[in-house]
Amino acid sequence: MKKTLIRKYKILITLCVCVIASLLYYFFFTPLSKSKETEYVYIDSDDTADSVFTKISHFSGKHGMNALRTLVRHSSYYNHVREGRYAIEPSEGAFVVFRHLKSGSQSPVRLTIPSVRTIDRLCGELSKRMMFDSLAIYKTLTDNDSCKQYGYDTTTIACMFIPNTYEVYWNMPVDKFLERMKKESDNFWNTDRTYKARHMGLTPNEVITLASIVDEETSVDEEKPKVAGMYYNRLKLRNSEYPNGMPLQADPTIKFALKKFELKRIYNNMLSVNSPYNTYRNAGLPPGPIRIPTVAGIDAVLNYTRHNYLYMCAKEDFSGTHNFAATYQEHQQNAARYSAALNKRGIK
Repeated sequence: MKKTLIRKYKILITLCVCVIASLLYYFFFTPLSKSKETEYVYIDSDDTADSVFTKISHFSGKHGMNALRTLVRHSSYYNHVREGRYAIEPSEGAFVVFRHLKSGSQSPVRLTIPSVRTIDRLCGELSKRMMFDSLAIYKTLTDNDSCKQYGYDTTTIACMFIPNTYEVYWNMPVDKFLERMKKESDNFWNTDRTYKARHMGLTPNEVITLASIVDEETSVDEEKPKVAGMYYNRLKLRNSEYPNGMPLQADPTIKFALKKFELKRIYNNMLSVNSPYNTYRNAGLPPGPIRIPTVAGIDAVLNYTRHNYLYMCAKEDFSGTHNFAATYQEHQQNAARYSAALNKRGIK
């Protein structure tokens, strides 16, 4: 009789434990989010626990919010809100979400460095994906002393940004972010690329500067090595007419010097602009890149096509490719056809 009673109590206790466990599981482990997709919560330094609740409530059900509030209420989270970008998966319950928030287990951002023309555009694009604002990083990238910390100056700092995709934390401070970009740049310039640059007699910064011009001249990746070869021929040309090398005479550098990137045609009166980026007046490469070049552009320079062309002109069919010429006379014929095509279309 006594054994039977003990057995009944054990069964009752087991049932109670199972019921309590089921209730706890239902309360804390059923999905917090009502969304079928991953949702992201961005918590900055001004956020409080209550503002975090507000952000999560946009996609959470009432049950999930009650569970999360219960967990927070019995923890130190109110006084230790951790900033960052947190992913909340459709299957995650309040307990898992709370654990991530409390421990600061962020979800990294997949950040693609954009191939843009100016530092202010770069800063604007970065601030859309990162916690720091555009002014904070702009001040750093336009200050020579700050740039020197990474081995650059304000004209070459754009060379540090290789336009690949990286996983970074949304709330990284500016200095940590730039340290990461410097590390990625050093990794990009591996033994093979460094050897090819040295064999060309160019530094990595000079390769990137030339690549920025190549990228501006053509968006056709297959043509970039040929364009790079033409400009490299000009850089290395030495004769009685060009003892310091033939000027690059690259139209995109005039647009950069004038800060008029929308120009469709370059006229003679624009070629006298007083700027170190004017490659009609100054021999050699400009002091720095005129945009952040693509990886395809950089590798096109390092693997340039060997030929004897010194001139090129956009094709009159507006295909985005070019006619190349070894002599100025042939180039004039190509240029005349392209100019006539522009006039026919009324492009000024």
